[in-house]
Amino acid sequence: MSRPVVGIVSNSHLINDDYQVHAAGALNAQALAEVSGVMPLIIPADPTRVSVGELMATCDGFFFPGGRPNVHPEEYGEETTDAHGTHQRERDRVSLPLIRECVAVGQPIFGVCLGFQEVNVAMGGTLYPEIRDLPGRDNHRMPPDGTLEEKFALRHEVTLTEGGPFHRVLGATKVMTNTLHGQGIKVAGPRVVIDGHAPDGTPEAIYIKDAPGFTMSVQWHPEWNAAADPVSRPLFSAFGDACRNWAAGGLRKAG
Repeated sequence: MSRPVVGIVSNSHLINDDYQVHAAGALNAQALAEVSGVMPLIIPADPTRVSVGELMATCDGFFFPGGRPNVHPEEYGEETTDAHGTHQRERDRVSLPLIRECVAVGQPIFGVCLGFQEVNVAMGGTLYPEIRDLPGRDNHRMPPDGTLEEKFALRHEVTLTEGGPFHRVLGATKVMTNTLHGQGIKVAGPRVVIDGHAPDGTPEAIYIKDAPGFTMSVQWHPEWNAAADPVSRPLFSAFGDACRNWAAGGLRKAG
C-alpha cells in the first residue's frame, strides 16, 4: 500500500553564492517518513513553478518547516524594519494561500517555527519582529554556540490547555520543548486558537477553530529527535494519521 504524500514547502538558498536551490532540512523528511509514515516531497518555494490547486491535487497533506527568512511584514499590514530580518516573498506567496485553502477544505497542515508563524499570518494574525526585545520575555533564539544536540536541547516548558487538542494528543498539560526562534505571534488571527504558552507568555501551540481537518502547529522544532521524543512522536503520528485519512477519502469527499 502506497504512503500518503506530504509536501514540504522548501526554502530558497544559494550554493557557493550563485547557484539557487530549493531545499528542506533532512530532519523534516526523516520525521515525516519514519514517524508520520508518509512520503515526503519537497515543494519549490516559487509560485511561478507551482500552483495551489496542483499542489493540493498532488499531496495529501503539507508540512511548513522553519527557515532563516521571516514572513514579510507587508503580509500582516506592517512596515519593514531591520528587526524583521530577512524575507522570502516567493515562499510567502506559496505558503500563505496554500494554508488558507487547506484549512477551508480540511486538508491536513502542520506548521513548525516559521510555518507556525505562517499559519497565523495566513489566517489574519500578526507577528512581533523580535520576541527577546519585549519586556518580560525570554530569548527564544538558537544558542549561538555548541553542538546541534546542545542547540536543540529542551529549554523551556510549554503549558497546554486542559482538554484541548494538544492535551489530547500529547496526554499532558505541561511538556518540555526546544526553542529556536526570534519572531512570534503578536495578535492571533480571528480563528487561531492559542493552545499552549511558554513560561514568559509566548504562544507555542495553535490550531484553527472549526477547521474540518488537522491544523495543529508549534513554535518549537519537533523534527529534532522526533522518533524518540515523547512530545514530537505523537505530534508527527497524529499528523500522519490525518494524512492517511485524507488519502483514503475520509475528508476529501466532504471537501
